[in-house]
Amino acid sequence: IERTLRVETMERDLSGSAVFHLAFPVLDMAQAKEFYGDRLGCEVGRESKSALILNLYGNQLVAHLAKDISPQRGVYPRHFGLVFETLEDWEALVERMRSQEIPFYDKPRRRFTGDWLEHYTVFIAVPFDILMYVTFYGISEAVFGSMWDSLIGDRTLDNQH
Repeated sequence: IERTLRVETMERDLSGSAVFHLAFPVLDMAQAKEFYGDRLGCEVGRESKSALILNLYGNQLVAHLAKDISPQRGVYPRHFGLVFETLEDWEALVERMRSQEIPFYDKPRRRFTGDWLEHYTVFIAVPFDILMYVTFYGISEAVFGSMWDSLIGDRTLDNQH
């Protein structure tokens, strides 16, 4: 019975609804709250002296106070973000970023034009050496892609940005 249960669990469809959780370090809780809450528009949830919970489009972000954060060069490997279901929603958040004068790390653009992986993308540098990626794919199947297509991002080992 135990073996059968394990196999059934492994084969279940994991594409259902869920809330994504991301925890990340910050050096200043007040600055994190001002940026994510006031400027980016996240709903602020529970908070303590050492942690802050934020609602980013129904997903849970948790800022944890840290003593230091090591910087990285370029957008890889650390970044997080949102994949919007409509171009209008992507454009609305990009416009909010502009109106809040949030600087773009990588300006809004369309990538892989004409390819089935074509998508709109923007990166912003959020406080404490973290990058946020916001995207919209014209073909929803491209979000997770095909196991036969190996194109992911722009990164090469020589090009870290």
